[in-house]
Amino acid sequence: MAEMCAAPSGRKPFSFGLDPRVLALVVVPLVAVTPLASLFLVPLLWRALGSALGRYLRRKTDGRRGQILELMGADEKKYQDQKNGGQAPAGQEGGGGGGGEDDDGWENVDAYAVGTSQNGDKEEQEWEGIVGFFHPFCNAGGGGERVLWAAIRATQKRWPKAKCVVYTGDHDVNKEAILDRVENRFNIHLHPPAVNFIYLSTRHWVLASTWPHFTLAGQSLGSVVLAWDAFSLLVPDIFIDTMGYAFALGLSKFLFRDVPTAAYVHYPTISTDMLESLDPGSAVGGQGVNAGQGRGTKGAVKKLYWHLFAMVYSWMGASVDVVMTNSSWTQAHIQKLWGPLRASTRGADPIAVVYPPVAVRELEHEVEVSAASEGRREKVVLYIAQFRPEKNHQLVVQAFAEFLKTGSAAAQSARLVLLGSVRDDADSKRVYKLRLLVNELHIRDRVDFHLDASWPEILDWLRRASVGVNGMWNEHFGIGVVEYQAAGLISVVHNSGGPKLDIVVDVNGEPTGFHATTSTEFAEGFEKALSLPNPSAVRLRARESAKRFTEEEFARRWTAQMEKLVAMRTRLKTKIGPC
Repeated sequence: MAEMCAAPSGRKPFSFGLDPRVLALVVVPLVAVTPLASLFLVPLLWRALGSALGRYLRRKTDGRRGQILELMGADEKKYQDQKNGGQAPAGQEGGGGGGGEDDDGWENVDAYAVGTSQNGDKEEQEWEGIVGFFHPFCNAGGGGERVLWAAIRATQKRWPKAKCVVYTGDHDVNKEAILDRVENRFNIHLHPPAVNFIYLSTRHWVLASTWPHFTLAGQSLGSVVLAWDAFSLLVPDIFIDTMGYAFALGLSKFLFRDVPTAAYVHYPTISTDMLESLDPGSAVGGQGVNAGQGRGTKGAVKKLYWHLFAMVYSWMGASVDVVMTNSSWTQAHIQKLWGPLRASTRGADPIAVVYPPVAVRELEHEVEVSAASEGRREKVVLYIAQFRPEKNHQLVVQAFAEFLKTGSAAAQSARLVLLGSVRDDADSKRVYKLRLLVNELHIRDRVDFHLDASWPEILDWLRRASVGVNGMWNEHFGIGVVEYQAAGLISVVHNSGGPKLDIVVDVNGEPTGFHATTSTEFAEGFEKALSLPNPSAVRLRARESAKRFTEEEFARRWTAQMEKLVAMRTRLKTKIGPC
């Protein structure tokens, strides 16, 4: 199948195409005018510069846009011809859009979506523009990627004629391989002809390893470079960031006034908790990867840097048209940072909570929770998480070692299973260090590592395990924790963030799991979870709690926000035309 690939070699991503003489005509008069006049002229010139650059990018990418639409149209025709002939193209079963009945039986989103289009406007219902999803690590296989693919799925269902384009830096995989992994890892079936990939050549700009110092600012600057790279290849009709690159959205708004923007925020780039964690005397001073680093001169500089960054981050967030967060915890922090400026510059545009999609229905079907299944459970503590530093696998390993040292009946024959994806060499090194830690703690024969597990493997462990653990401080949401609950596992989670506020909460006044902060508290949580006199009752309550986070509920909420963007695009295109 034809698809777009990396930009031709020799492309100059930063060549704005502006004559220096033109810039001189702008800058020299600006310097000459009075400071008072500059207050009025600078914003106007800044906006004019953005519009000029936006027009330049549109002219540059018009040909590629036509090529993409032509290729996707040809793919759609081929798909429909083969489908009508009784044979779907290889790797394309279970398609979504393009009309007709669904092969996988998922009900159309527009049948249960909370609509916002006025009077069911036909133009908005049949909208066929290009939605650009900015997700440079789309093949990572984590919870953030599940949100991306479920969002594309819901968009395809609501607007079958729309084209979904993903900006990614995953050069080592093609479209077919990516969609195969989406199906195998998440059991999400997309309509392949309506999905395409734009391959970016500057993803290294957003890697933490590229910015050993001033990482937050560096990665944010890198996201601007990456977004310029994306727009140099294709200008979408709607631009959505699903990874947390607020500065990329700011660049989009600077360049294209008629392109609505949306942010799905999994975790604020900086939060008030992060700022407080620098102070060892604060309530959160002992938490996080930067805990207690606010001491001395170096700490004072770090504090100033973080506060300045938070100001600019808030400014970027204020420019976003539609903001979604994955939990009430994230919503509260984004409201603190972006809310005041958004209220003053854009009016009272609410920041919506759109819980991530979790395969709750499938887990209910695949994993039995009953008195009979209780006998098939093993004393397994399961941790499903990418091997990233903030997931704090080290805390969980140390807590498990403490638990085993108690020698209690619950600890006898207990095992810890660490299951997650490995994104790059840094993650691989992290796994190696965890293996070394396991050896040092003399628990190697009680800990299992399962890397890049498939969905069937995950299901198998969810059937076998008794306890699910999450060790991340201020986990933004915790899809893995919901999976634990839907599968009937008893959760032991960090006493913070989404797992505390949204997920592991009481049902009818009875607990669905346990909260912990230190390794000792986690060890005690394992002891409690594996010593319950009637674990089936807790498992059933946990499963009931998980029903709030179904894929259908995500689709409803996502579609409601997308309808705002489609309506905005239609209105802006009519009002001001292309910038």
